[in-house]
Amino acid sequence: GPLSERPLMEVRLGELHTWVSTCNFSPQGLLGAMQKAWSSYCAKYIHVRRGGPAGISMLLAGYCLLSYGWNYQHLKQYRWRKYH
Repeated sequence: GPLSERPLMEVRLGELHTWVSTCNFSPQGLLGAMQKAWSSYCAKYIHVRRGGPAGISMLLAGYCLLSYGWNYQHLKQYRWRKYH
C-alpha cells in the first residue's frame, strides 16, 4: 500500500524520512495519533477475554518512569546535598 498508510514497524530504514514527512503534525493530527495508540493499547492489553497483569503493570511502570523523569532534578540536587 501507500507509504503514508503503513505502520511504523513496516517502514524500511531508507523510507523512514519520507514516512515521517507524510505524517500530520498539527494538533488535531497528534491528538488523533494519541487516540489511535491508546485504543490499540487497550485492545491489545486491557479489553481482552483472558487478560493478565501485563497491561496494568505496563501502565504502572510507565507512570513510575514518568514520575522519576519529572522529579529527576530535585532528586539529583538532594543526592548532592545528602552526601556532600
